[in-house]
Amino acid sequence: MNIVRSLLRRDAGYTALRRSVRAAIVAPGLFALTRAITDSPVVPLFAAFGSIAMLLFVEFGGPMRDRVAEQAALVVTGAVLISLGTLVSREVWLSTLSTAVVAFLVLFSGVVSSALAGASTSLLVSFILSATLPGPAGAIPDRLAGWGLAGVASQFAIRFLWPAPVREPLRTATAGACGALAAQLRAEADCVLRGFGTADRTALGTISDETRDAVASLRDTFFATPYRPTGLSTSTRVLIRLVDEVLLLATILDRAPVGETTGPTDAIVCGVKTAASDLLKASAEPLGGPDDGDRGRLAPLQERLVQARSTMESAVTAFRPKTTDGGQAEPIPADGRGERTATGFVSSLEPSFRAQEMSFAVSAIARNVDLILAARRRTLWQKITGRRPDGADSSLVSAQQRAGAHAERHSVWLHNSVRGAISLALAVLVAELSGVQHSFWVAFGTLAVLRSSAVLTGQNSLRAIAGTTVGIVVGGGLIYLIGSNTTLLWVLLPVAVLFTGFAPAAISFAAGQAGFTVSILILFNLLEPTGWTVGIVRIEDVAIGCAVSVVVGLLFWPRGAASVLGHALAEGFSESARYLRGALDYGVTRCDGLVRTAPVPDEERSRAAGAARRLDDAFRGFLAERGTKHLSLTDVTTLVTAVAVLRLTADAVLDLWEREESPSAADRTAARAEIDRAGDLLAAWYEATARALTGVGEVPDAEGKDTGADERLIGAVERDLGDERSRRSSTAIRLVWTADHIEAARRLQRGVLGPARIVARLQREHNARMGLFRLS
Repeated sequence: MNIVRSLLRRDAGYTALRRSVRAAIVAPGLFALTRAITDSPVVPLFAAFGSIAMLLFVEFGGPMRDRVAEQAALVVTGAVLISLGTLVSREVWLSTLSTAVVAFLVLFSGVVSSALAGASTSLLVSFILSATLPGPAGAIPDRLAGWGLAGVASQFAIRFLWPAPVREPLRTATAGACGALAAQLRAEADCVLRGFGTADRTALGTISDETRDAVASLRDTFFATPYRPTGLSTSTRVLIRLVDEVLLLATILDRAPVGETTGPTDAIVCGVKTAASDLLKASAEPLGGPDDGDRGRLAPLQERLVQARSTMESAVTAFRPKTTDGGQAEPIPADGRGERTATGFVSSLEPSFRAQEMSFAVSAIARNVDLILAARRRTLWQKITGRRPDGADSSLVSAQQRAGAHAERHSVWLHNSVRGAISLALAVLVAELSGVQHSFWVAFGTLAVLRSSAVLTGQNSLRAIAGTTVGIVVGGGLIYLIGSNTTLLWVLLPVAVLFTGFAPAAISFAAGQAGFTVSILILFNLLEPTGWTVGIVRIEDVAIGCAVSVVVGLLFWPRGAASVLGHALAEGFSESARYLRGALDYGVTRCDGLVRTAPVPDEERSRAAGAARRLDDAFRGFLAERGTKHLSLTDVTTLVTAVAVLRLTADAVLDLWEREESPSAADRTAARAEIDRAGDLLAAWYEATARALTGVGEVPDAEGKDTGADERLIGAVERDLGDERSRRSSTAIRLVWTADHIEAARRLQRGVLGPARIVARLQREHNARMGLFRLS
């Protein structure tokens, strides 16, 4: 019993056991039924393999309605691939070429949707089985009959045989993090307004700890799958954006903890925090509950936050220096500590800047929750006809953006798709030319062991062969002892299928291979008794497929996940820094009447988003790769988070200046030059760091704070700050806040420095090894 409990503990939520039980009931039952109603061996074969492919190799998540629809789409798509595979199966060159094309399209389409990514193995099984079993076009009806019966049975199974509970862990974790962040904002405001009482400080500390736990849970949930948990539906697409924004909000609050130093803007800032807390809490409730939440109730709270932020922006100008009757600016007003320096004045604006930065993140979160609620409340007809909520991109545009982001030579997904396609095509070619008895086992052996690096592909090859060998010994021994007693074979078949599905999660990959071998030995001996020798044939075929996978891995991608992660991080930092530089250009030229306003950096934003998607996939590959890792997870997570924060900081700068009513006609050459200088230094540091992460050069020391920057900037906008009409002074405050955004990105360098130098060193060592490898 202890062993059973230990195995079940390894299967979180009984996911593998649930799939295995369904397959153990459906596959043998359907196999027996089709054998009884038809004399063709093709129908039972495709019914059995179809059941295993659609119940063991994939399990869709989300509401039952979505699961049924996705399962139906899998059945239909598999039927198309079976027809195509049959048509090309009689010519070696045609089946090889078709396998390469189909495999690439199936594998690469996973960038569009996590449902497609999860179903890729099932879809490839349908095509490979048909393409490697030569047959005329007349064989298509029998093959489709077996697959179709398996599809109908799978629909029944997922709905009625131990249906998985409706769980959307990412949505639930996001709602939990939003609720915790809302509570922290409220506690911070209460603590300041009540004078930092002991009880308030204690409550704030407790709530802050709970918030960190909730955000950590969200991050773990988001990266728990080997592929990005997204899809083509509006709600799932928006949810991914929402996660980034929640993590940004957590970073903002974490890097600006509440201090006991008071300032002139405290009450106004607390008003913004309270409004943001109420909006965030109202957003979290429907996100974590049923889909019928009242979308309209967020609108008044959004407007309240906008008003609170506008009030703060106007009120901040009340603390500006006034002009005298002679047109000269009065001295800089004192901050909360009585300092009258430019640095003191900028420090007095710090709380309002953090509130502005925080309110940007909360507003973005609320807008995306609004879109999710609107998308989920659409009728079935509205979904079918493609009607989408205002502000949401179409599925086609989203698919094009994702595919375009990975149509790049450093893309992990592109590498995997190309390598998988070539491996499977080469396996089919080798199988056909070598004349093996069951050529589909060669392709299945290749498919089973493909991983992110050649070294680990080799490890999985050994596991696959070892598992197959054990399966032959066990299965062959059973068949030898049972002899011609088919009744016992029928009794053992469900047990073997159950073990096949449960073993990889609870025991090991090799154990799953052993179970699969036993299942196939039993199936083939029920179809056409041949004894244990079919197992020997299978181990030879699997060994050929594994060898193909290893060779292609060495030829096409010998770097491994850690190396690719370094390049993806470099791209992420480089593109995000360029986007931030473009956002700064747009802002400072918009406020200077002597230069043409720079265009909105849409191209830079798109490239940064594409780099973020590629980094996400590289990070998941790094997490999924087995073996010793020379990078700590903490260091890697720090760098991945820093890329996201840098990109979203650019979003915040863009939002700050897009809310400016109209471009200014004033001369702000000096202020623009100061922002440009700081922006150039910032971008140059991240560009140099990006190059170092590819193994070229060293990561530079973090930039120190320019102690004279505040004086120069305030001197450049001092006359604007004295504008009684507040129009020019509002623009000047935005310039100061823009400088604060640059300063926040500069401070980020300190956290990036250590992990980046570790990655850069490992990348240089890797490049040196690869140079020696090429020379040899």
